Amino acid sequence: MDHAAFSGDTPVGLKHMTLMLERFKQTGTESSLVAVFHGDAGYMLLNDEAYNAARKTKTGNPYRGMIQDLIKQGVQIEECSVTMKVNMWVNENLLPGVKVDSGALGRIVQLVQEGYVMIQP
Repeated sequence: MDHAAFSGDTPVGLKHMTLMLERFKQTGTESSLVAVFHGDAGYMLLNDEAYNAARKTKTGNPYRGMIQDLIKQGVQIEECSVTMKVNMWVNENLLPGVKVDSGALGRIVQLVQEGYVMIQP
């Protein structure tokens, strides 16, 4: 995800992943989802303390529960290291279970070459 498109208060990309997982379970479809966050959407993967600092708030990361639920369901959630570097975030700033890739664009190309389909909300 490179931007935060919303449907109400919910980021569309997170909602689409949740809906896809539900549909795959209903139909018995095997799936493998990888979500690569970068650019303006990178902050969604921050822990509460880092989120508060980045977004200048005191509420904590409102997406934490959705991200953690996706991880529990087997979705691989990844943050772009370039986005992290630009924002001066380190691994400790991320939610538990979030992986860091060497760069979003290269990672997306790799996933497509491996047979994944890119869905951009």
